[in-house]
Amino acid sequence: MNAALKRLAPDATHVLFTGARTANSFADTPVSDEELSEIWELARWAPTAANTQPLRVLFVRPGEGRDRLVKHLDEGNRAKTQSAPAVAVLAVDTRFHEHIPALLPYKPELKEVFAANQEMRADTATFNATLQAGYFILAVRAVGLAAGPMAGFDAAAVDAEFFPEGRFRSILVVNIGHPGENPWFPRLPRLAHDDAL
Repeated sequence: MNAALKRLAPDATHVLFTGARTANSFADTPVSDEELSEIWELARWAPTAANTQPLRVLFVRPGEGRDRLVKHLDEGNRAKTQSAPAVAVLAVDTRFHEHIPALLPYKPELKEVFAANQEMRADTATFNATLQAGYFILAVRAVGLAAGPMAGFDAAAVDAEFFPEGRFRSILVVNIGHPGENPWFPRLPRLAHDDAL
């Protein structure tokens, strides 16, 4: 089997990277359940350490669910979220290790290693769920939708509202939809090669 990878076409790299923008307004066009499923179907294949996959996703629609979420967002994030036809609350599963025997079948004993070490479990969960959040945003763009990721929210209040049992801990809110009127802020600069490499 040839392991060589195919290079993405320029239009694909534009969608995922060079042309990628954070949307701040959304059109009324609905986002279907099939599109939301397609986002996860892409995002779930990206790698995590020991295949731990600690990210969990709660999709929220306009109506009661979105109203419950919006009240816990920073004031500057409320209007854009109210315009989004779908919103994802990305969360860490603090008991992700329970799935290790199925996800890492050649090393099921790692489940007990994580169970016995809360600090290692928390660090692994946070790092890998954050990695998966990046993959999730790329997946939103890959299915032709705009993403508006936001950290400006009261995480403890969101967790109490949607995850009261305490297993899941929210890390990011992502508005999802087709861009609306004036959706983009002016493009900001990026570090040059000599500043970053």
